[in-house]
Amino acid sequence: QVQLVDSGGGLVLAVGSLRLSCAAPGLTFSVYAMGWFRPAPRKERELVAAISRNGATEYTESVKGRFTISRDNAKSTVYLQMNSLKAEDTAVYYCTARAGSIYGTANANQWGSWGQGTQVTVSS
Repeated sequence: QVQLVDSGGGLVLAVGSLRLSCAAPGLTFSVYAMGWFRPAPRKERELVAAISRNGATEYTESVKGRFTISRDNAKSTVYLQMNSLKAEDTAVYYCTARAGSIYGTANANQWGSWGQGTQVTVSS
């Protein structure tokens, strides 16, 4: 298991912004797809956003237009820029990595290493 270190969470007012970071110092970062999950009703975790090794991205419908996932291979870090935050975005966000495609990978079991999680609380 490769260590992933999540950070950047906090308390923010609704319509505010946060940027989450996930460092993966022990990973051959450039060859891995990276993602962010959060707990969801009727699921253990839902895929919020994912980015492929080539920079292609996927988002769950509820965050499209508000969240942006990006990666910096030189820093072995993936980011999740969250704008226009809503109370329903409140959750622990987990960074994850997998070898292979990001398509059809909404199930958390399809991903490998996990970060410890970072709490995002949006106050209305």
